[in-house]
Amino acid sequence: MDIIKAIILGIVQGLTEFLPVSSSGHLTIFQHVMGVDMEGNLFFNVMLHVGTLVSVCFVYYKLILRLIKAFFALIRDIFSGKFKWSQMDGDQNLLVMLVVGLLPLFLLFVPIPGSGGINGKDMAEIWQGNPKYFIVTGFALLATSIMLWVGIKALENSAGKTAHGSNLKSAGRRRLKTVDAVCVGLTQCFAAIFPGLSRSGSTLAMGELRGLNKQVSLDYTFVLGIPSIMAAALLEAKDAFEAQGTQDTLQISMPAMIAGMIAAMIVGFFAIKLFKWMLAKDRTGVFVVYTAVMGIAVIVISIIELSSGKNLFSGVPLIA
Repeated sequence: MDIIKAIILGIVQGLTEFLPVSSSGHLTIFQHVMGVDMEGNLFFNVMLHVGTLVSVCFVYYKLILRLIKAFFALIRDIFSGKFKWSQMDGDQNLLVMLVVGLLPLFLLFVPIPGSGGINGKDMAEIWQGNPKYFIVTGFALLATSIMLWVGIKALENSAGKTAHGSNLKSAGRRRLKTVDAVCVGLTQCFAAIFPGLSRSGSTLAMGELRGLNKQVSLDYTFVLGIPSIMAAALLEAKDAFEAQGTQDTLQISMPAMIAGMIAAMIVGFFAIKLFKWMLAKDRTGVFVVYTAVMGIAVIVISIIELSSGKNLFSGVPLIA
């Protein structure tokens, strides 16, 4: 992989990791179109995740510092016997709900019944790595579009029931409940399995469906993404080190790898800012249309490729 392709993939990762359009889906699309085999560049995937992780930490550094402070305050209250679930402040509540929201991710490592020991993580790798399953990305993008639309409608209904009328900015609860975190966590788990199902989009929509304020849902989604992205990077790093035993050299140069990581970091920072602005201005409907169009396009391309048995762009036969 040359440096230009690395930068392009870094831009795609940074932009789509946080916008509700699915980073896994778009990386699959771009890899499919450009003919890039990411299985031979696992460590590059890790570096892209590190880039996006840095960007979200930069945007939310104040909240992260508050959560660290809340953690130590929570530990102090527990050991001093002063802790009461109903009396947690906002930051302590968010911290506990982050832990609850991460628990469903362990389901990714539970074997799927009747699959012969394949778990959710394995299924995600199969669907993302085999061009014959490119159509799955298309249907998942359509599912993202539907989820976003349902979330917007749920928020509008919530606004209509408040004293503020149609003011979407103030609509919804600002404090998370345990069931909110579980629902968002389960949604994030599904998003990790299906390439094309946006993590940020689907979890935001689930928060809105649960009646949460849209900015609270977005902040929870992005902060929840920090340990999620970190876990994904660690798992890919493990796979990369294991794969290096069968590879003499990396299939990407170090300058290209660094360029891709920096591109993902810079673009990711501005993507978060852009999405927060668009959500505040109630302009997220554009993503409903975009993911629907992209999903239909991928499905059509997949049907053509499955009929011909070849990649429409490179002409390479689809692998079994």
